[in-house]
This record gives sequence, C-alpha cells and structure tokens, in this order.
Amino acid sequence: MEKELTSKEKGILLSIARKSIETHIQSGQVYIEPREEMSLNTRNGCFVTIKQSGQLRGCIGNFQSELPIFREVAEMAVASASKDPRFYPMKEEDLQDFTLEISVLTPLHKIEDITEIEVGKHGIYLEKGYYRGVLLPQVAIEHSWDRETFLNQTCVKAGLPTDAWRADDAEIYIFSAQVFGEES
Repeated sequence: MEKELTSKEKGILLSIARKSIETHIQSGQVYIEPREEMSLNTRNGCFVTIKQSGQLRGCIGNFQSELPIFREVAEMAVASASKDPRFYPMKEEDLQDFTLEISVLTPLHKIEDITEIEVGKHGIYLEKGYYRGVLLPQVAIEHSWDRETFLNQTCVKAGLPTDAWRADDAEIYIFSAQVFGEES
C-alpha cells in the first residue's frame, strides 16, 4: 500500500469483511459492494484474521491480488471463516461473537541477512523446498518474540524444524502491513 488508508477507508473494509462473512454463512453468497474510492481499488495482498473470545478463529490471505482491495478483503474474509483448515467452517451461531483484523500488505522483499528483519514492522514469509510458512508482523509483538524466535516460529508454521531458516536453501522474505481491526 503506497498510501496509508484513512480511518473511514479502514472502516469500510472492516464493514465489507463482516458483511461478507455474514452473507456467506446465511446465504452462501459473497457480499460485494462496488467502491469508488481510488485507495480501495488498488491491488494489494491482504490477510483477514477472525478472533472469537480473543482467540484465533481463522486467518487466510494472499500476498498479491488481481482484485481491487475491497474485493480481496471480501474474498479473504469468507475464506478465513470457511476454509482455514485449522478450524471448522463458521456457522450461524458463530456470528454472535467475533472480531476482525485486516492486514493490507506491501509486496514481498527477499532478504539475504536476517538483520533486515525489524520485529514489529516486518512479517516473515519462508520457503524451503515444498514447505511454506508465514507470520504477520503483529504476531511477534503479540507473543513478545525476538527476531530468532520469530524465525523459529515461522518454520514451525511451515511444518519445518525450528532452525530450518538457517539452511542454505531456505528463502526468507519480509513484508510490512497496515494492520487495523474492530474493537473487541
């Protein structure tokens, strides 16, 4: 995202995400409300995180998108509610208690030196062979991780040993995110 979203634009995206989840659970459709704002028509990757009672309930996203951000948010919100393999698909009763967080991403940047990773500013995307893992920037802050712990946990998320990031064939990418959410 080249320009920071305004409070109003963030509110619009959060509303689209919520309406998309509700509409999908109630009717099987995806809620799409065309938007005129230029900043909501850029093509950025995003992740939509769902929490219930303060606990992770779903999180899915894309690093790149062919869709305008308002549509990508709608699609990722529905995917987070219905396709995260760690959780059962949300049902009507789950609509009573959930909050949303959206992370609008910058493009991936491959790094050669882990000192380029700024905890709290960067997320990590790691590839090693067929394994891939990603953790958003806010995860390290939420868990009070240092850089190495953040890398170790990204490996765990990828299904790799914790020190796999040290291997010569491990590729590490960083990205930043504009993160905003609903109040709990």
